[in-house]
Amino acid sequence: MEDLPPLRAVVERHGLFAKKALGQNFLFDLNLTGKIARVAGPLDGVTVIEVGPGPGGLTRALLSQGAEVIAIERDERCLAILDEISAHYPGRLTVIPGDAMATDFAALAGSRTRVRIIANLPYNIGTELLIRWLTVEPWPPFYESMALMFQREVAARIVARPGDSAFGRLAVMAGWRTEARIAFDVPAQAFTPPPKVTSSVVHLVPRPSPLPVNLRMLERVTQAAFGQRRKMLRQSLKVLGGEALLQRAEIDPTRRAETLEIEEFVRLANAVA
Repeated sequence: MEDLPPLRAVVERHGLFAKKALGQNFLFDLNLTGKIARVAGPLDGVTVIEVGPGPGGLTRALLSQGAEVIAIERDERCLAILDEISAHYPGRLTVIPGDAMATDFAALAGSRTRVRIIANLPYNIGTELLIRWLTVEPWPPFYESMALMFQREVAARIVARPGDSAFGRLAVMAGWRTEARIAFDVPAQAFTPPPKVTSSVVHLVPRPSPLPVNLRMLERVTQAAFGQRRKMLRQSLKVLGGEALLQRAEIDPTRRAETLEIEEFVRLANAVA
């Protein structure tokens, strides 16, 4: 990687600037990009799917640590820069121009057996992409783990536990199917341009055998419960059966959503089904 020109100089040469509409914030700090790449462990023999590589700061770090990288980039301005990186690592970087929201990631992984998702996700699509990866079928999924960067507030919602103020639908979905933790924070000053918030890298490892539940029902239950989180469950879940439903699931109807364990949400969803 040391033989490549400095990333900041490459960006200036191409006249590239971050577009707010694309949720772009560029990382030039090699220490940070290397740290993100290492969160999921050694990368030799691993295929990494990266979303929104931009000018390729993290891409360089992933390749330098031995990964094969498949990068999905919507911004056509970045493609020439990524081509330069690809030429430096022949046969190890595949760049797919297009929208990550329209990408079939399981098909992208194909028959590869060691796939990880590592990305500094664009802020405007990060949560929706995470939900898609958490709800993919069949399970266990096509990936070994995910190391993803979010706004600190979103990261807190992903790893929250019952009783936490940030505990909600996202925490239930993430906790049901994965073991999630915040690996480290990234200050706003590390980015160009600096966002108004601190960011965090979250590491998620799929559970091999999550509790069996109808996914659609789990989504309905969490939506209803947290949609009126200040109310008792007998009221917030009234549309799904109220007290009768809670009795079937053996849950006190006077409790509130943020106090329930994930397995209790699973019981509720199974009781609805």
